[in-house]
Amino acid sequence: MKGYYFITDAHLSRAGNISDVRSAVAAGVKVVQYRVKDLSTKIMFEEARELREICRGITFLINDRADIALAVKADGVHLGQEDLPYGIARRLLGKDKIIGITVHNLKEAQEAQKLGADYLSVSPVFPTVTKKDAGRPVGIALIKKIKKQVSLPIIAIGGITLSNAAEVIEAGADGICAISEVVAKPGVKEQIRKFQALFRHSLISLP
Repeated sequence: MKGYYFITDAHLSRAGNISDVRSAVAAGVKVVQYRVKDLSTKIMFEEARELREICRGITFLINDRADIALAVKADGVHLGQEDLPYGIARRLLGKDKIIGITVHNLKEAQEAQKLGADYLSVSPVFPTVTKKDAGRPVGIALIKKIKKQVSLPIIAIGGITLSNAAEVIEAGADGICAISEVVAKPGVKEQIRKFQALFRHSLISLP
């Protein structure tokens, strides 16, 4: 999960989810998460099925909806603290599917690892307006703390921009997501590549 982690947002997008995901795949992302909260199940299924085809060869996850993930043969789901409990999602999806969990503190991160999560999303790192219920920013200090005590890959999200992404990566994030900095800008592919380049520079500068 090293690099830019792509999450859809139809409300912020200038070009729409289908176009955005095509651009993300062209930019070389390894993970795409389909996240939508206000569509009917039928429409969500149809869009997810189309995105699944675009994402052949890379990891395709569905936010929360294990039923949609099963229906389109996605690689797994991502769960928030108020979403479907991990144990139920695992029972529905089976042992081979990927399940990520959003965490806001060290205790939640340790619990997610104990449950068997495949990776963590630490959120929100900085103040964000993208997700209204994101909660208080946790800062890069939490990334460092989790990195020392939890062995799971960490995806950082929330208020990340090109100007602060480098410090998030240096803090130990394996991946980052900056939704409004990508889908709300012209040139989605180019924006993602700018974030991807930060990982290459970081790897060179780190001992």
